[in-house]
Amino acid sequence: MAEPAKPEKASFLYSLRAVVWSFTGLRRKSDFDTDSVKLNPVHIVIAGFLVVACLIGVLLTIVKFAVS
Repeated sequence: MAEPAKPEKASFLYSLRAVVWSFTGLRRKSDFDTDSVKLNPVHIVIAGFLVVACLIGVLLTIVKFAVS
């Protein structure tokens, strides 16, 4: 009896791309449906923290530039 094929797990870069597109709000429903099967929750959490840190860094840089 053949085992059912397991979905291929996504790489960290794929997870990072999914998080960035989700932050911008430009995800398609079809991408969301495939991502729910492929993505690793640990990758999503790490990618989320990285994106938030970059966003905070960009915002602080803009504020420092505007104030000075």
